[in-house]
Amino acid sequence: MAIIKESDHLRIPFQDIEKATGNFSTLIGRGGFGSVYRGQVSLSGELTPVAVKKLDNLSRQGLKEFLTEIRMLSRYKHQNLVSLVGFSEEQNEKYLIYEYAERGSLDSYLKPTKPWCPLTWKQRINICVDAARGLDHLHNHVAEHERVIHRDIKSANILIDHNWKAMIADFGLSKIGRTNEDDTYLITNACGTPGYWDPAYFNTGILTKESDIYSFGVVLIEVLCGRLCIINANNVNKEERFLTPLALRYYKEEKLDLIMDRYLKYHMKSDSMKVFLEIAFQCLQDVREQRPSMDLVLQELEKALKLRETEELAEMQVSY
Repeated sequence: MAIIKESDHLRIPFQDIEKATGNFSTLIGRGGFGSVYRGQVSLSGELTPVAVKKLDNLSRQGLKEFLTEIRMLSRYKHQNLVSLVGFSEEQNEKYLIYEYAERGSLDSYLKPTKPWCPLTWKQRINICVDAARGLDHLHNHVAEHERVIHRDIKSANILIDHNWKAMIADFGLSKIGRTNEDDTYLITNACGTPGYWDPAYFNTGILTKESDIYSFGVVLIEVLCGRLCIINANNVNKEERFLTPLALRYYKEEKLDLIMDRYLKYHMKSDSMKVFLEIAFQCLQDVREQRPSMDLVLQELEKALKLRETEELAEMQVSY
């Protein structure tokens, strides 16, 4: 396989992966791709924490995603994209080895099992800025005349390291498009994760970079409301189960404070919140052409972060 040969320098022997994970005794999660284990590998003479993802399903689609991950992450590098440390393809097993994100994925802070989201308003904006930088790199800066459309932007695919830096992960569904055309689009089977799907992409099968922007808008609303976009629980009524249409309605009715995270209500009328809200709901426009570009999303989130830093300074002065 050509992609594997191009990335042969990243190949790690299977026995090293067994040793790194304590013979796969350190399970830390499961996903659509397979199980994920924590481990340590020796890089440049130093032990480095890693996450080892094992491909459980050897179907054609699973193999395709495995190869796409290797291709994307060995070719495109950025501080806000998770780094591929290596891969293994031995004994009819396939593994991907990534840098370890000590603080887990963003969705883990938003799950209904948690009584509240333990992230401050500034931390939430910071995480969104980092993720926006990664997505902006994919859309606008990976290579001349190329862009990457992720196709599965969601809070579970935004990882957070020990320094609270956020990184976009899971490139198995990604597609490469061209940037030297007026309208870059691909016709492909709609895929992704329910709740984050761009309705225009799902209904037509036509994929554009704006599909990622819609999905990112859903993530911004999750961060604002301190919950996931879909809640499957018997004690939640049908309207509240699906966050995006609920948030859109309450935003138009100027009642968003009724569903936002109660720990953020203090910031509801702040300048940082106003900027954040405006760009988040622009991302969710039904008409693709009305959605902002990723560089504009990043610009506005950076503006919201600067405003929040100014607000914090003012709050400290008042407290003294």
